Amino acid sequence: MELKNRYEFMLLVEAENCNPNGDPDMGNLPRQDPDTGYGYITDAALKRRIRNYVMDAYYGKPGMEIFAKNGTSMNREILEACIRSEDEQKKGNHVSPAEIFCQKYWDGRTFGGVLSTGRNAGQIRGSVQIAFAKSIDPIDPQNITVTRMYYTEGNYNTLEEFDKADAKMTSDKKRTMGTKQFIPYGLYLVKGTVSANLARKNGFSEEDLHVLFEALLQMYNNDVSSSKTGMSVVSPLIIFKHVGVSDANNAPEEREKEAMLGCCGAHKLFNLLCVSKKDGVDIPRSYADYDVSLNVSGIPSGVEPGIKDNPYDDVSWGKDAIENLNLDNITLK
Repeated sequence: MELKNRYEFMLLVEAENCNPNGDPDMGNLPRQDPDTGYGYITDAALKRRIRNYVMDAYYGKPGMEIFAKNGTSMNREILEACIRSEDEQKKGNHVSPAEIFCQKYWDGRTFGGVLSTGRNAGQIRGSVQIAFAKSIDPIDPQNITVTRMYYTEGNYNTLEEFDKADAKMTSDKKRTMGTKQFIPYGLYLVKGTVSANLARKNGFSEEDLHVLFEALLQMYNNDVSSSKTGMSVVSPLIIFKHVGVSDANNAPEEREKEAMLGCCGAHKLFNLLCVSKKDGVDIPRSYADYDVSLNVSGIPSGVEPGIKDNPYDDVSWGKDAIENLNLDNITLK
C-alpha cells in the first residue's frame, strides 16, 4: 500500500556497561562531543542494526533483500541493476536501474544509496532519515585493561613448531593484556523522519514502514555482541503521523498534500518528549533514574500520535487510545 503520510518517530536506548558506538580513530572509545561531554551514536550504526534485523527476520522474502551487508560488492550489485534495466528497456519497459534497485532491496527503498561508485546509476534519496542519537546527559568513557589467558605470538607452518615454541615459554609469558572501552551508563534519544514524498518515488510502502517500526524495537535484541551487551530499547516507539488540517470532505486534495508534506516542523514534535533526572539523582545508572513524559496535549492540529510498545503489536493511534495504554516507562501528559 502506498505511503500517504509523513511521520516523525523517536525512542530511548539504554547503554549499560557497554560501548554504544566506538570510534576507531579514538582507540574505539565511545563517541563523545569533546566540548559538552554528551555521547552520540551515528546514524550509520543505528541503520546497521536495523538492516541486520530485517536481513534475519525477512530472509528469502521477495523485495526484502539488504544491499549494505557484510562482504557485498556494491559495484557488482549496481551493475546487475543496470543490466536488468537494459533488458527491460529492450522489452519496451522503461525501468531505471534505481527502480530495479529499490524493488529488490528493502534498505534501498528505506535509506537510499549512492549508485555511482562503479557503473553510474545515479543516487537514491532515502525515504527514512535517522539523526545521530544523543545522550540525555554527558557520558564517562572508560578504557580498562583486561587479562587474556592466552597469547597470539608466533606464526608457524606446523603444529610441531607451535608446540616446541610453547614448551619454551614461561606461564607468565602465556598471558597477555587487552583493553575494553565502555561507558558505565548512558541514555540516548533516537529521532527519525519518514518522507511520504520520497517514499512514492522509491516505492517505500506502508508495509515497509511497519517493518521499520518492528526493527527499531528489535534492533538491539537481535544483534548482540560483546560490546553491545547492555544495549536495549527501553521506551515505546513514539510516532507522529501527519494527517492534515483541511476538511477531508471539502478539500480532500489539500488535506492529502498536507498529510504528505507535513503539518508542522519536526522539532516541535520532538520537543514534546521531556526526559530529566529524578530529584536526588546525581549520577544516573538506570532508566529508572529518569522521569520521562510525553506532552500529548501539546500535539498540534493535523498530527496524530501513536505508540508502539511491542514489536509485533499494532500501533495505537490517537490521543484517546494512547492515554488508555498501561505504560510503566513513560508518562503521558
